[in-house]
Amino acid sequence: MHNQNTVRVRFAPSPTGPLHMGGVRTALFNYLFARKQKGTFILRIEDTDQTRYVKGAEDYIIEALKWSGLEFDEGPLQGGEFGPYRQSERKNIYRKFADQLVESGHAYYAFDTSEELDAARKAAEAKGQTFSYNSKNRLSMQNALALPKSDVKQLMGKEAPYVIRFKMPEDDVLVEDEDMIRGKVSFRTSELDDKVLFKADGMPTYHLANVVDDHLMKITHVIRGEEWLPSMPLHVLLYRAFDWDKPVFAHLPLILKPQGKGKLSKRDGDKLGFPVFPLKWTDPETGEVSAGYREDGYFPEAFLNMLAFLGWNPGTDQEIFMPEQLVEAFSFDKVNRAGARFDPEKARWFNHQHLLRKTDEELASLFGPVLVEKGIIPPPVDKLARIVGLVKERVSFVHELWDQSSFFFVAPESYDEKVVRKRWKGDIPSFIQELTELFDSYDGEWEAAALKEKISGLINQKQLNFGGVMNCLRLAIVGGSFGPDLFTIIEILGRDEVTDRLTKAVNTLGV
Repeated sequence: MHNQNTVRVRFAPSPTGPLHMGGVRTALFNYLFARKQKGTFILRIEDTDQTRYVKGAEDYIIEALKWSGLEFDEGPLQGGEFGPYRQSERKNIYRKFADQLVESGHAYYAFDTSEELDAARKAAEAKGQTFSYNSKNRLSMQNALALPKSDVKQLMGKEAPYVIRFKMPEDDVLVEDEDMIRGKVSFRTSELDDKVLFKADGMPTYHLANVVDDHLMKITHVIRGEEWLPSMPLHVLLYRAFDWDKPVFAHLPLILKPQGKGKLSKRDGDKLGFPVFPLKWTDPETGEVSAGYREDGYFPEAFLNMLAFLGWNPGTDQEIFMPEQLVEAFSFDKVNRAGARFDPEKARWFNHQHLLRKTDEELASLFGPVLVEKGIIPPPVDKLARIVGLVKERVSFVHELWDQSSFFFVAPESYDEKVVRKRWKGDIPSFIQELTELFDSYDGEWEAAALKEKISGLINQKQLNFGGVMNCLRLAIVGGSFGPDLFTIIEILGRDEVTDRLTKAVNTLGV
């Protein structure tokens, strides 16, 4: 059963498209707070606006959160004591709460047609004003406050379409409340309009459904994005109107564009080449494909680490956190009010750091499928782990390991022309040919240090330039002037493969 003292938070996305990374951050901060407080983390799908519903969006949201590692205690899949957890499955419960507000004088019926509202907007625009349905003009509109009771009764009897609007106080009232991030927040009711709570189609608006569901699900803390801050006074007034205990609010800072101005959008990602969605998304209408962090090769723990630092910091120099460490370190007093600038290079850096923290064996197991895709049978795990360990410092993603290590699996088909022109000359090519014969008959220990000692001795004996020989030997074995320690490469490739590559280079480039 529910403990009255238990922290209960919810992440409540709308299935109107793919989940933005900002939405995942909101879910993350809810998750971290719930786990830190030994509380309950809930997923609620807010799908009351069926006109904006996008097929596949709910499944996408659930899969994205699952991939991120944010596990819910209650939700559409898990169920729970306070379900159902889709608002469309709860629509029969909201009407009575709207009626309750009408009866208590906190809301009223409004019969204005869309044409009448459009005319009011145009009239206001003609005067250089913005139309707002509020305490100043509602008595001049078609509603139960302005019309005679007999007219209202007649309209209701004829089943004329109507909405239910919240009645803002007639006097200018100061609405104050505490926000865990922003401190005291205040609004004046004279600046607020009479928001629609219940629509003509029989469905609640976000405002009513959100407050009713949070109350019925016993939500103790509402943690959401800054864009919902303007809704806070209405929600506070709704709690007062219902005479309910209200939750504690926390409005998270915006995630800003890399340039620092404006909210981060999909367009920014498309323009600058980084994902803004956790998973790849294919638009069901247009077929347009948007990149995802998962498909781009990010580790979920790196993704969460990066998101956590968009608006929060631990107050120390530590930047790399595993999810359980984030839970331990998280607190709202370390969350900033100001917007957090997204840096795509920093996102890559987080993934690089998490990659380096994995064992070579873990990376080898992740790299194996990449090799299979390339048509290569992966070598034994211990050998692959050693290869990975040599090149991992140079990559940010597992798939980049191929670019840094392909020469371990495939002999070069061509040779860097610039290196050939600069290095493949003089006595060195003939010495490479001698090395081919030496390797072929070599019966010593095939180990990097021993091979280096043997070849260094021969280079000194023939009075050749050590750097020049090493450049040409590397060119013959990997195809260019790249890669980790050359003698380690030679050791791992083995005698037969090295001999074959030297022979091919000599035959291709000449002596």
